Amino acid sequence: MNKSDLKRDRFMLTGALGKKGYDWWWHNFTGYHRKTGEAKAFFIEYFVCNPKLGQDYPVLGQLPEHQAAGVRPSYAMLKAGTWGKDARQIHNFYPISQFSYSNKQLNIKIGASLLTEQRIKGRVKVTKEQAKDHPEYMSDAGEMSWNLAIHKKVAYHAGYGASAPFRWLHAFEMFWHAEGIKAEYSGEVILDGEAYDVIEDRSYGYADKNWGADFTSPWLWISSSNMKSMTTGKALTNSAVEFGGGKPKVWGYSLNRKLLGGFYYEGKMYDYNFSKFWTGSRVDFKFQEGTRYHTWKIRAQNHTSLLELTLRCKADEMLLINYEAPNGKKLHNRLWNGGTGYGTIRLYHKKGKEKVLIDHIEFKNAGCEYGEYGNHDKYGENEENGQYEA
Repeated sequence: MNKSDLKRDRFMLTGALGKKGYDWWWHNFTGYHRKTGEAKAFFIEYFVCNPKLGQDYPVLGQLPEHQAAGVRPSYAMLKAGTWGKDARQIHNFYPISQFSYSNKQLNIKIGASLLTEQRIKGRVKVTKEQAKDHPEYMSDAGEMSWNLAIHKKVAYHAGYGASAPFRWLHAFEMFWHAEGIKAEYSGEVILDGEAYDVIEDRSYGYADKNWGADFTSPWLWISSSNMKSMTTGKALTNSAVEFGGGKPKVWGYSLNRKLLGGFYYEGKMYDYNFSKFWTGSRVDFKFQEGTRYHTWKIRAQNHTSLLELTLRCKADEMLLINYEAPNGKKLHNRLWNGGTGYGTIRLYHKKGKEKVLIDHIEFKNAGCEYGEYGNHDKYGENEENGQYEA
């Protein structure tokens, strides 16, 4: 459903998760070089880990002495970067003493950087020497600043699984809410001294948040709001697709590999959510890691519709994105993350045993992610054709 829920966007680490939990707010969008007009995909994340364990310095979990002593990380972090030929992630860490939030609305401050529903402003910088000398930063070198207005136009509501009672009970290990599967950004990004203009109706933006006690494995994410009908040739200016999930845990019990998501097609939401069992939703997925491209395939259906999605992203335009869990472990060491994906969707209406094509759509500027725990050289090393399938 397209249902905004700003309460789910608030800071969540006020209870038991304060000592074993993370909370993050993610943004991605496209900007355009001020001189050349070249498009570039950017991402920005505001991240908080174990705030009730905070010291007057950032406690980094990947320091060898902290690993040996079992010290859990505690910090606020700014993660920012870009996808493309020079894809990179830049991390700056702050002590919890330089982090603040509001109980009533999304209003986060990390150092001098700001985050609200309508605006993000901040800066990160890591030198080549720092990146080399401090592997615990899990960071590339670079400098990036941003000052952006946000207009979140379409939300994806995950349902009761992230509702207040389930949040209070900490039922799931990883919660998710996407307040802006179609979000428009405007303003400016400066990357290594080069200015990029972010233009509202060409930003193809996205905003969501995740929080919990641990991550999921496998971990899949797909999103895009830059769409065109291949049937009519017209741009779909009120559409967005979103899928996420992997293998959720409820009260410590692992469910089977499951995704949930939806396709907001010109004002109507086609929802595929396993928690809404009465809709007959089922989502099957495959991922194949290749030398030049990585490929995602999704087949989602409910009682009344069927969606078939294929996405590709160039491997050399993606990141192996870095996170450590609140327990200090870094188990995702091959988590592919990109923002320049593209592909197609076929959307059908189900009528009995027949299916009728509603539209054949192409999409671009897609966010995409896939990872599983471990240190595999390639996914599917023990699987035929490198495919994982639900």
